[in-house]
Amino acid sequence: MGDGICDNMNAAVLLQKVLFVVVLKQAMCSALSLRVQEEQQEGVHIGTIGRDYPGPYRLLDQDYIHLHESTGDLYTTKQIIDREIVCPPQHDGDCTITLYAVVGPQNITEVIEIVLIVEDINDNAPLFPESVISFSVAEDESVGASFILDGEAQDRDSDINGEITYHLQNDSEFFAVIEGGPTLVLVLQKELDREVQDNHQMTLVAVDHGLRPLSGTATLMVTVTDVNDNCPEFDLDSPHSATISGNTSKGSVIAQVKATDRDVGPNAAIDYSFSWKNSDKAMALFQLDRHSGLITLADDVHADSPDEFVLNVLASDPLCSPRSPPATSEVTVSVTPVTGPEPVIKIRFIAEHENQTILLQENMPPAALALLELEDSVGGCVLSIEGDVPFSLKPQTQNGNYLLSSSKPLDFEMHSEYHVSVVITNAQGKCLYYKKEIKVLLVDVNDNAPRFNQTHYQIVLEENNKPGAGILQVRAFDPDSQHNGRVFYRLSRNASPIFHIDRVTGELSVSVSLDREQQESYTLTVLARDSGIPPLETSASVSVHVLDQNDNVPAFLTPHFIFFVMENIPRLAPVGKIGVTDIDKGDNGEVDVRVFNGTGPFVMDNIQGTLRCTEELDREERDRYEFFLVALDRGSPSLSSSARVTIFIEDMNDNQPQVILPSSNLTCLTVSPSTPAGSMVTRIYAVDVDSGINSDITYHLVGSEPAQNCPFQIDPHSGNVSLAQHLMGQDYGMHHLFIVVSDGGKPIPLQTTVWVNLLVNETLAQCHLNSVPKSLPSRLPRPTMPNPCETSEPYGQNPKLILLLGLGMVVLSLCLLSIAVGLFVKQRNRRHHVNVKACEIMPLREQRSSDHWEKD
Repeated sequence: MGDGICDNMNAAVLLQKVLFVVVLKQAMCSALSLRVQEEQQEGVHIGTIGRDYPGPYRLLDQDYIHLHESTGDLYTTKQIIDREIVCPPQHDGDCTITLYAVVGPQNITEVIEIVLIVEDINDNAPLFPESVISFSVAEDESVGASFILDGEAQDRDSDINGEITYHLQNDSEFFAVIEGGPTLVLVLQKELDREVQDNHQMTLVAVDHGLRPLSGTATLMVTVTDVNDNCPEFDLDSPHSATISGNTSKGSVIAQVKATDRDVGPNAAIDYSFSWKNSDKAMALFQLDRHSGLITLADDVHADSPDEFVLNVLASDPLCSPRSPPATSEVTVSVTPVTGPEPVIKIRFIAEHENQTILLQENMPPAALALLELEDSVGGCVLSIEGDVPFSLKPQTQNGNYLLSSSKPLDFEMHSEYHVSVVITNAQGKCLYYKKEIKVLLVDVNDNAPRFNQTHYQIVLEENNKPGAGILQVRAFDPDSQHNGRVFYRLSRNASPIFHIDRVTGELSVSVSLDREQQESYTLTVLARDSGIPPLETSASVSVHVLDQNDNVPAFLTPHFIFFVMENIPRLAPVGKIGVTDIDKGDNGEVDVRVFNGTGPFVMDNIQGTLRCTEELDREERDRYEFFLVALDRGSPSLSSSARVTIFIEDMNDNQPQVILPSSNLTCLTVSPSTPAGSMVTRIYAVDVDSGINSDITYHLVGSEPAQNCPFQIDPHSGNVSLAQHLMGQDYGMHHLFIVVSDGGKPIPLQTTVWVNLLVNETLAQCHLNSVPKSLPSRLPRPTMPNPCETSEPYGQNPKLILLLGLGMVVLSLCLLSIAVGLFVKQRNRRHHVNVKACEIMPLREQRSSDHWEKD
């Protein structure tokens, strides 16, 4: 009967495991799909699994979804689902989140897969990569010309929410936007004229096709480039007449004509020339600078009578069409005869000068520059400075001398050159006799330090960059001139040695590939120094922030996890902590661990970082499980690593000993009365499927019938039943021995009982038994209780032996004590003898030492 119950229990456990595996495979193959819109608030009902699966319910990962434990209803959590974060823009197909739920009561727990399809809403507006789109169009482009625009807008939404159309805000009369397939095209609708409008600024609008459309804008800057479509024209204020005296010297300036070309750049260049209509005398007397339009005397003038010359001046464009006629202007030059010597100015330089040019160092306080001597043959003439210049003339007594001085400190960077026009007039300032131009050049000093465009630069750079590539170019400007304004760059001494800067161009580069996990940011100081004496220097700071890349695989704390768990642990009980780290940042460092290629009832709880058991374990069926865990990060592309897991199932004392022999309580054996004492008459054999001390079996004879003078005994370890004494006449007949078989489990061992029936009889014929005694108590005593028939403890039944052993121990202790006392006395006598000898030797040594000193 016991064997049948055990077989039925084993069959039920096996059937339960088979059903669990079948259900688990079906659940993993046909996942439950639900839909939810992104950006839902907390508490929105998504669906339920309560109609398909029994409770209670538990979700292993509740980042986005909450599962009601009793009803199986699914709700959104505080963590908003953003489809564009869950699924990258290049993701194809549905955006899904896979969840695993444990459902059902403890005895029939299932793990089901829930696939959550995230539906897109129009929550992202189109975004242009640049806020300003700039390009150039020549002003002679024909109407209808089209231009492809770079920098189309991007919309992170999907399907119709991500489709974009374009138009110009406040329609332009010159341009229109059309979509030419995958490109964005700008079409010219009206002729352009740079001289009328050289820049067109429009707002480009990108609108998506969502139910509630969203839009983004960018500024469209169209620069109209010049073509040579205009010829020069003389200005209205260009001089048409001039007067010179009859003794004007060669090189004197007569007038300067001025023409303008509305084009720009090379197209606006003007070439001045004399017309062939001019007289030969005028052509010989006057000359014209073709670039500046300055008319000067080609020879000295000696005229005793009035004269007049009409000069026809042409202004042409060197690049203009030959068919386009040049602009013309007339300048009439009147020559007045000389009636006497005119006043003249002589210059005596005080300041440093070179080639009749005064050299003045900038930032100097007001100082005297030159002494001007007026030789006045007319009388009543004075000197004055024409125009508003920072110089002054001061008369010196009555000798007609004037002191030319600077009126304030001058700045080279504001104005590097001055032309001081000194004129001779009468006292009323009306009659102009003479004009003298004095040139003053400022000499630059190093009074300006270089200035950076900005004092702080910020760089965002992904790790694993290409070594040696430029990452930033800094610029500093020094308004000083020549070597004072020449700037060189360097890094401060405390800058990281991996960064370098080109001392001429200011291009900053990094010589190695950066690793964010080693250092996430750097702060550098860039110094700009000019070449003046002494040099001036300024600084700017540069912050380099290293962005993370998914370049580190998740790392388990150990490549092989070993756990020991007791059998029969509750379902979903923790097996052990799984330690895994990823030194990347953000999603690249978020790790999910899954059971890979495992056939055991285990699942990974990523919220707690714990490996859990999904069903009860039975060591007697399987004592060890081995499988692999795979850790995947959330980077793109994802990186993974694996670790081996070995789980040893520790034994619990959950199995009673099973008696194999005898096979039944009604088994009977005949014992001959002549069997010698100590002979084994039979054996009890039992097994326990537990392990360790739980399987250590002991046998105890706890009762017999008849109860007095039991002639049999049992070995508690081997189970051998033997004769304890010679059989007597009163021993004839049936002996029923009640044996308790116990294991060594803690704290309470498990037991089973068996009857051993022995018939003491001369005839060795087979005996038969129909029943066992019913007079023994039904509750079994503990196996540690003494019984009169068991002989496994001989010392407890022999007090004489115990007494003899006690006396022997006392005698041995006395002997050891006597030996110790004798050794102590002997050692003490030896020390006393040594001390006496030492006392006898010391006086002799002192005497010898004294004799030795007396000899010395």
